[in-house]
Amino acid sequence: MNVFEALREDHDIQRKLLNDLVKTSGDEESRREDFETLKTELTGHAAAEEQWFYAQLMQHEQTQDKARHSVAEHHDIDECLEKLDETDYSSPQWLKYLKELQHLVTHHLDEEEQEVFQVAGKVLTDNQKADLASHYRKEMKKRRH
Repeated sequence: MNVFEALREDHDIQRKLLNDLVKTSGDEESRREDFETLKTELTGHAAAEEQWFYAQLMQHEQTQDKARHSVAEHHDIDECLEKLDETDYSSPQWLKYLKELQHLVTHHLDEEEQEVFQVAGKVLTDNQKADLASHYRKEMKKRRH
């Protein structure tokens, strides 16, 4: 498995969680549980990705700007998660913020998969892609437990 496949696997998990959460309503148990899972996935993914993917890309001139842009988007996603955390689950604002988060995350994932992966594929060797996948997956396993 290479780093792109490993990241894409987690992107699919994030998309599904967001789609499921948008269908919830009020202060129900499933909304609380799914949101906690989503927070763990998004924050863990961002940290592991920055450590094991973007740190590598920052070292190459061709990928530096895209890497910085993606890390900045992680910050925007964190801010939106904070807004959700501070909002009552039964408030209409909660769903509004969740849709904002869904938009931010979906945009970020699409951009990463369609643009960042292409340029990263040119600067990373096959061995690096495999090593980064292994490190990333180990880090995610730790963060999920």
